[in-house]
Amino acid sequence: MKYEIVTLEEKIAVGVAARTNNSAPDMGAVIGGLWNRFYNEGIYASIPDKAGEKALGIYTDFAGDASADYTAMAACIAAKEPQEGAYDVCRIPAGRYAKFVIHGDMVQAVAAAWQEIWQMDLPRAYRCDFEEYQDDCMEDAEIHIYVGLKDE
Repeated sequence: MKYEIVTLEEKIAVGVAARTNNSAPDMGAVIGGLWNRFYNEGIYASIPDKAGEKALGIYTDFAGDASADYTAMAACIAAKEPQEGAYDVCRIPAGRYAKFVIHGDMVQAVAAAWQEIWQMDLPRAYRCDFEEYQDDCMEDAEIHIYVGLKDE
């Protein structure tokens, strides 16, 4: 699977979050529930100071490595941190990321890409990984996946 190494500046992400684990039987329901809340309960529409329209799926606060618990978040980038406490906020750290560009079904293509990424020998930082949805086309979406890398 092809990727390029990019350097990103810190970003403020605002949305809804929950803890889960890749081995948890309800992991799919937890993450799917976040997306449902984000769009169907009006959270996305109510976030102030959005810095663009793209949605993000964020994975952070890893408790060790890929087999440990982490925080999953459905979010968007904001120009500043909101004052209200109705949202979860995380800072996507500045640094080096492996950037993968995938196309296809929004759910199936992302799941398949992560299966491949988990098998790759990347120098992962396990601090923050995220998906950036370039459009809202469910059947033929373009998604950028960023995997945080250790500092050189």
